Amino acid sequence: MKKVPIETEIITLGQFLKLADVIQSGGMAKWFLSEYDVFVNNEQDQRRGRKLSVGDKVEIPGIGVFVVSQH
Repeated sequence: MKKVPIETEIITLGQFLKLADVIQSGGMAKWFLSEYDVFVNNEQDQRRGRKLSVGDKVEIPGIGVFVVSQH
């Protein structure tokens, strides 16, 4: 499980994927979410605008588990 610190109270799933080095650019988020199963707090979610806050868990089978942490 990798902790990914954010500097704001909330972050979108698309921004988070870039911050966690899962994708190279924000523009890849829509494609990535359509190609891979992404679970936010154990619920599948493909919305790049999904709001995440500290403590949320993002799991991508075959890639890793990430937790939003305080900076």
